[in-house]
Amino acid sequence: MAKEFKKDLDNLDEMEYMVTQHATTERPFSGKYDDFYQKGIYVDIASGEPLFSSAHKYDAGCGWPSFSQPIAQLKENKDTSLARERTEVRSEDANSHLGHVFNDGPEEMGGLRYCINSAALKFIPYEEMDEKGYSDYKKYVEEGDK
Repeated sequence: MAKEFKKDLDNLDEMEYMVTQHATTERPFSGKYDDFYQKGIYVDIASGEPLFSSAHKYDAGCGWPSFSQPIAQLKENKDTSLARERTEVRSEDANSHLGHVFNDGPEEMGGLRYCINSAALKFIPYEEMDEKGYSDYKKYVEEGDK
């Protein structure tokens, strides 16, 4: 049976709520997942829907967790809130603001940089993926073992 993902805002702290629901950006180098490289997946903090794998995470030096690709469909929206146009990314089911995607990522990884707020993410360690209902997503983590 497929895992169901339901939006739950009751357990979010103030920063998690502001980032996911009001598109606030956390300060660079302040998030817990910026310099974090354990094996597992990152899910939407509000709904639990899978978003990114540790196999696709890299250090872009920008101060936010960076990924070369998502493991699930994300919504993309034009963002003109700053001087230059950007592409906002949101989770598909919960519609949580995650961050932005840029085309300045490593060419050998596809050329994209998903610049994501740590406050929008929850990490699921590889060893806990089965018990937490994410067995189907282990293949994305295992890509990094090849």
